[in-house]
Order: sequence, then C-alpha cells, then structure tokens
Amino acid sequence: MEGEVVGTSSPAYTAETNGALRCGFEGGVVTRSKSIEFPLSFSEIAVASGVVLGFAFGLLGVYLTMPPSDYSFLKIPRTIEDIQMLRDQLESYTSDYTMQVLFGYCVVYIFMQTFMIPGTIFMSLLAGALFGVFKGVTLVVFAATAGASSCFFLSKLIGRPLVFSIWPDKLSFFQNQVAKRRKRLLNYMLFLRVTPTLPNTFINVASPIVDVPYHIFFLATFIGLIPAAYVTVRAGIALSELRSLGDLYDFNSIATLFLIGAVSITPTLIGSNSSKA
Repeated sequence: MEGEVVGTSSPAYTAETNGALRCGFEGGVVTRSKSIEFPLSFSEIAVASGVVLGFAFGLLGVYLTMPPSDYSFLKIPRTIEDIQMLRDQLESYTSDYTMQVLFGYCVVYIFMQTFMIPGTIFMSLLAGALFGVFKGVTLVVFAATAGASSCFFLSKLIGRPLVFSIWPDKLSFFQNQVAKRRKRLLNYMLFLRVTPTLPNTFINVASPIVDVPYHIFFLATFIGLIPAAYVTVRAGIALSELRSLGDLYDFNSIATLFLIGAVSITPTLIGSNSSKA
C-alpha cells in the first residue's frame, strides 16, 4: 500500500506492517500512510517497559526505607489542592528523611518527563513549598534536565514511529527550523526552552529525530529552564495564596521570559540575515 508523499526526497524511515506503510521523514519531507498500525514493535515495547520497571524499583526502594505509616496521600498532583495537601503531609518527612524525599521526588519528576506525563509544573511548585527557592530551583533544573535527557535517549531508541504518527506536521516544521539555524543551533534551542513556541515535551522527544546534538540539547535545557523554574518555584513558597495556575505568571514574569528568549535568538537572526546578504 502506497502512502502519500509530501515533498520529493525519499523517506529516511519506513516500515511495513501487514502491508501498511508507516510515516517517513528526511530533510523536512514527511510521508503519511493511508492506514496506520500500532507504531511500536515488540522489542520497542520491551525497552519502554524496562525503563518503567527501573523507575518502579527506584520508588519501591524509597518506600521500603520510609517508616511505617499511611501513605495513601501520595499521588501525582493534578491541582493546586493536591499540591497543598502533599506539602502539608510531606513537610515533616522532609526534615526527618531528607534523602528519601529528595530521591523519591527526583524519580517521580524524571519519570514524568521521560514519558511525557503532564503535571511537572505542580512538581516544581512542590519543590518550592518543601525546599525553598535556591534548593528548589536546583532540584527542579536537575530533575527536569535529567528527565528531558532520559526522554531524548528513549526517543532516539524507540520514539521515531510515535513522533511520526502523532506530530508529522510539527516535526516537519521543527526539522526545517533546525536545518536553517544549524550554525547557531544553541541559541535557537535556548529560545525554544525559554518561550512557549513549542511544547517542551515535543522538543524532548523530537530533538534526536531531527539530529539535534545531545550536548546542544543538554546545554539549552539546563540553561533555558532556569528562568521558568525560578518563577514556578518562587510561587510554590506562597502556595497557600495560589488559586489557579494562572496566578503563576503575571505580566512582568511573562515579559521577562520573552525578553530572555529574544536575546537568545538574536544571534541566530543576525547570522541568517548576514548569510542572505
């Protein structure tokens, strides 16, 4: 069965399952199949399952080292109320079992980043509520960078068919932008991290597919996440005053993030204009 091809180049990735072609991509060219099978093979599912089990054993190790108690309050936070409840319950454990709480926090945060589970903004708020600004920002930037890196390498192994099937158009746009800004790619990646131009989850999973070098991905993630992490962690200190996520970013915070993004992308724009001249 032939797929519809957008562009002229041959696709870099095609796979045939029961006569159905999956999506392919090369140099901004995306192919779409007329019938899409489940995008992961058995071996790819096994790799993802192994990663999940690794995180599960890590959390089990934390649980076994904690004192006997009722931990029914532990869950991935979805609302401001969930964060406030976790803060109230975990404050005493944080002072008595600091290492276990830190390790458990990092495992959960990295797991959520690795598998693109929504809610890490609530985890950042919790870091501020439990650890303060400096320790909270350090913890969030470390966990977010580690989680993004884990997602990067997992996507490099098994993410290609998923990205092609979920975001073919967005992937084509991202590939074209990366290709145009290859000489100053770090500035462009910093711009993406600081501003909401593309979702961070998409950047994590798509970067290895469009050949963003890991060292650039790592630096852009580590540096670019600091401003937003600071705003969110600082808000976590005054958690009782928050009513919704809309209270996190006032006009000054948003303007500051876009200003940082504009500064980071300026060398790329100047270089692009110089090359056209």
